[in-house]
Amino acid sequence: MPIVHRSPLGDVEIPATSITAHVFERLDRFRDRVALIDGPSGRSYTYGALHDAVTAAAGGLRAAGVGPGTVVAIMAPNVPEYAIAFHATVAAGGVVTSVNPTYGAEETAFQLRDAGAELLVTVGMFCDTAVAAATESGVRTVYVLGDVPDGAPDLVVPFGSLLGGEPLAPVAVDPSDLAALPYSSGTTGLPKGVMLTHANLVANLVQLERHLDMDTSDEVLMAVLPFFHIYGMQVIMNDGLRRGATLVTMPRFDLPQFLELIQKHRATRLFVVPPMVLALAKQPIVDDYDLSSVRTLFSGAAPLGSELAEEARARIGAPTIQGYGMTEMSPVSHASRFDDDRPGSIGILVPSAEARVVDPETGEDLPVGADGEIWCRGPMVMRGYLNRPDATAETIDADGWLHTGDIGHIDADGFWYVVDRLKELIKYKGFQVPPAELEALLLTHPAVADCAVIGVPDEEAGEIPKAFVVTKPGQELTVEALQEFVAGHVASYKQIRIVEFTDAIPKSPSGKILRRMLRDA
Repeated sequence: MPIVHRSPLGDVEIPATSITAHVFERLDRFRDRVALIDGPSGRSYTYGALHDAVTAAAGGLRAAGVGPGTVVAIMAPNVPEYAIAFHATVAAGGVVTSVNPTYGAEETAFQLRDAGAELLVTVGMFCDTAVAAATESGVRTVYVLGDVPDGAPDLVVPFGSLLGGEPLAPVAVDPSDLAALPYSSGTTGLPKGVMLTHANLVANLVQLERHLDMDTSDEVLMAVLPFFHIYGMQVIMNDGLRRGATLVTMPRFDLPQFLELIQKHRATRLFVVPPMVLALAKQPIVDDYDLSSVRTLFSGAAPLGSELAEEARARIGAPTIQGYGMTEMSPVSHASRFDDDRPGSIGILVPSAEARVVDPETGEDLPVGADGEIWCRGPMVMRGYLNRPDATAETIDADGWLHTGDIGHIDADGFWYVVDRLKELIKYKGFQVPPAELEALLLTHPAVADCAVIGVPDEEAGEIPKAFVVTKPGQELTVEALQEFVAGHVASYKQIRIVEFTDAIPKSPSGKILRRMLRDA
């Protein structure tokens, strides 16, 4: 008999509306408030100016052929205009696929092809990669936020060219229509497109708003976690704009600049990942800045140890809590409340969410306190993986339960804990690194006979990829040469940090790599 746990916060009503209409529903209340500030330059938009830019760009995109179901890729760092490109696309009826801007042309082209993207929005510094990927994938136009680099080909045009046409109010959408198509790395093969509907995204914002209380009069959020990642996209960008907060964007995490901007703008909430918590807890430079405005540090994307959380709390003088989720859940299913947390816990279920703890061997539900695989169900769960019905069926069962692959338990007070995971994903600074993708790449090297990749603990990154490599007889191969080979094909966070040459890779009779033996060796 299933043992179904529900949120102590009850249920919430999910409005049947688009994500853009929901985010800007309170526009009249916030019109003159600053919505977005570019941290490095100070460039800013009020809510009124932001909404005007969104409707103008939506009109330009409709004139450029964007309509219901058209996929537009955004490959850019965190800048205020990211929000304009995102909401203009969905306001025109399109779907955003968010691309990691550190990807090379090969990885970018794969996502563009798989998603069926027709247009690509980027920034000048990534223009060469964008053009190379576009020509390999059928993208017809590359829009550049800011100035177009000299010598760019004809398919590259300024994003500003979209702003001069007739403004377009958000088109009517069915809540079941796709709005976002971020990519998530599974345990096998290449990344998969996660189909998130307007209903999914709106549901999670409503859940978060009930779950995390914020003061809508003066919140200032540091927006350094990337908007291309579901955490930055939803928990910071969309939820922050929905609540009328001021978002201070940073294109990448730089500790001195981060601290300076917190002090300058009197930031109230820091949405972070464990390596950032580590820096805030231990780096001496932190003491040189006034961080008294900070009300909460909220950590996600990877587990945060209770000792580090307590150290950061003591250093900053603000509660350091954490949440849990997946791209496939839009993303938050559990979170500690700002005023009620337990060290080491991922908190309680968000409203309207359900969860079970299931023995991965027997499929039987487990009692309170026992560790098993966490299954989740609720309105925030994705429609499925794009063009991958088999992978969808492996992740979401016939009763709608999403099998997270993470091992944990619920305590007697309703607080949840994640202790391990079934999935083999490596979490490098909050980013997912699939071992199978790196193994497939390594096996293309002419000197590699066999290989396996695992994550090993690292104080700064959380985990780093380590490769065990068997070389072909008579072949010479150095660590440096292999790392250079990998670096030429993948983003920096996926690169192999440690290489160990070995005589054989341990495998089961069916040929499955026995990664635990490698970890325990």
